[in-house]
Amino acid sequence: MTRQRILVIEDDVDIARVVRAYLEHEGYSVDLAHDGLDGLQKALVDPPGLIVLDWMLPGLDGIELLGRLRGSLATPVIMLSARGEHEDRIEGFRSGVDDYVPKPFHPPELVARVQAVLRRSGIEQDDETVQAGDLCLDLQKQKAVVAGQNIPLTPLEFELLRILALHPGRVFRRNELLDRVWGRDFVGVDRVVDVHIFKLRQKLEGGNGRSLIETVRGVGYRFSEETL
Repeated sequence: MTRQRILVIEDDVDIARVVRAYLEHEGYSVDLAHDGLDGLQKALVDPPGLIVLDWMLPGLDGIELLGRLRGSLATPVIMLSARGEHEDRIEGFRSGVDDYVPKPFHPPELVARVQAVLRRSGIEQDDETVQAGDLCLDLQKQKAVVAGQNIPLTPLEFELLRILALHPGRVFRRNELLDRVWGRDFVGVDRVVDVHIFKLRQKLEGGNGRSLIETVRGVGYRFSEETL
């Protein structure tokens, strides 16, 4: 699947960098703008697949930027704002945003919203299933099937498995899995990843001796390429 280019217009440099890091982890190309006028110019000169737009911007606020943008482009827009009251959300949607995410926000949720808006817009279509040997993941229904048998997984277990199975052979460090599944605000230790991987293996392998998820000693975990 070809990932889209995302334009993030956000004056808080730290927030912009976090959003870019999470989107780039998912394969998106990300451009940044830190004020409204620069963001508008970048959007018009080289239209992106989607815009993540802060409301409170210097030079030109998000609502005014959106009004100018909508006269030229139909690019999907997700609004970020510390203004999370119902009236603010209604104003955002009436101004033409496709989704509204109040601050503070959970970066993995923002990524999921980006993916959902792109799918709804018909710009990007995720593969609905991941097939690896006897394992089949239905990404839409969040179901895992091994050799025709449905495997009940918790949402966290499914997300762990999804990330690993989408990148067979790639080694993920424990702290990277923590960031991507639990989020960077999670207060915990690497051990939580080990516990969930252990439970995943129990459910997936059923005592047959095959290891779908391999341990890379001293580093982390990877999904076995031998299953493909």
